[in-house]
Amino acid sequence: MGRKIPMWQVTVVMLIAILLLCYAMNILGALLGDAFGNDYLELSIPLVIATIVAAIVAVLNGYKWAYLEKGMVNQISRAMQALLILMVVGILIGSWIAAGVVPTMIYYGLMILNPTVFLVAAFVICALISLSLGTSWGTVGTIGIALIGIGMGLGIAPAPAAGAIVSGAYLGDKMSPLSDTTNLAPAISGTTLFDHIRHMVYTVVPSFIIAAAIFLVMGFGVGAEGDMHLVADYQAGIAEVFNISPILLLPPVIVIVIIVLKLPALPGLLGGVLAGCLLGSIFQGIHFGDWFSILHYGYYYEAGELAMASGVEEDLDYLLSRGGMDSMMWTINLCICALCFGGVLDASGMLGTLAEAMLKVVKGAGGLVLGTVLSCFFVNFIASDQYLAIILPGRMFKEAFEDMRLKQVNLSRCLEGSGTLTSPLIPWNSCGATMGAFLGVSALQYWRFAFFNWITPIVVIVYGFTGFSMKKMTDEEYNKMLAEREEDKRAALAMLEG
Repeated sequence: MGRKIPMWQVTVVMLIAILLLCYAMNILGALLGDAFGNDYLELSIPLVIATIVAAIVAVLNGYKWAYLEKGMVNQISRAMQALLILMVVGILIGSWIAAGVVPTMIYYGLMILNPTVFLVAAFVICALISLSLGTSWGTVGTIGIALIGIGMGLGIAPAPAAGAIVSGAYLGDKMSPLSDTTNLAPAISGTTLFDHIRHMVYTVVPSFIIAAAIFLVMGFGVGAEGDMHLVADYQAGIAEVFNISPILLLPPVIVIVIIVLKLPALPGLLGGVLAGCLLGSIFQGIHFGDWFSILHYGYYYEAGELAMASGVEEDLDYLLSRGGMDSMMWTINLCICALCFGGVLDASGMLGTLAEAMLKVVKGAGGLVLGTVLSCFFVNFIASDQYLAIILPGRMFKEAFEDMRLKQVNLSRCLEGSGTLTSPLIPWNSCGATMGAFLGVSALQYWRFAFFNWITPIVVIVYGFTGFSMKKMTDEEYNKMLAEREEDKRAALAMLEG
């Protein structure tokens, strides 16, 4: 262990990281001119450079490399299950496209939905599925892909469609008792799961109504007819290459049933892959040996001689030439680089130093809520991990909430409302990178349309300053909390002495 790193050095590390990322995303070019621009969205190397800078600063302050390396490994280990799921979802996408599962969902979806209601319908559908499954990743990686295709067939641009899908998926995820983050936030803050969920209703309901209203208004802007003349071309292009059957909707049902039965996610997804392969061999005539290439490299759509409207063939190629384990490697690589940076910052105490500095300037309940929400977003932005964005601010602000006699559910709501919901808005965050890989739309394109994800933190902050729904401890609860805190300190001291 080294000494506490001074705030000015932490600030230098953060500024270097932010400048590198801004350069990679061409933000500097937009602000300062072409001389500072960058034509390629390549975030991994800037994160590697930022990790090296952070490690050098940490070593100069007495931290040994082995300790920092352990911090990186621990950070990656914490996210390993998510990375494995990402690989399996890539395999799932490849198998479901080749088998005709995703094309069938798009084909029938084009019959049911229309441009006016598409965005709000996608928002609600993803919310309900994610609420049932407890996973935003599983929702976006399956139903979300089909909805992107349906939206394009209806003339809806990919970015707004992706925003509606991500909004719904994260709404359901944060309210589901099956979700890992929904369980993590109350565990860190010291409240119970269902008290946490009930308290989030105050912020979720208005955010849902506002987001749904915006999506509905955007749908009216498209018009009831939209590009409905393209629907027939999309359906014809799909039917020319794939045999369409309602039976091909069975794999998504199997995955949903497996997850609802609370079986582990990885076996459930692999069950979906197996079902897709079996049906693909039956309905599309795919040879057993061909599956190895499809599952690794994905499926590539090849249109026939059918005449289609301009752009339809390109859209179908964009939608249906994807998937495979290899397609997720760029995203996994980006996540690992980001997690290494976050691991060094966490192990060296730099993130803790930032949180402590923020605690010194927050005033009152409103300032405390604002500081917590901003801290969650900042950890998501810098450390690229939604779990760390819940855990670190939760640790740092827990006693501050208690000292103001604010119940723990207020803190858990802040952690979930910002730590979870802002994670998919950042392109290099593990969640943002994953959503982009699944949907083929970068977080830089869809973030402004993910209305629920950024409206909710604003509502949380407004409640903090107005005091609405900010639950206070009774004298009895406050005294009990102080006694428990003293007991915890005595137990920790005894453990150190032992």
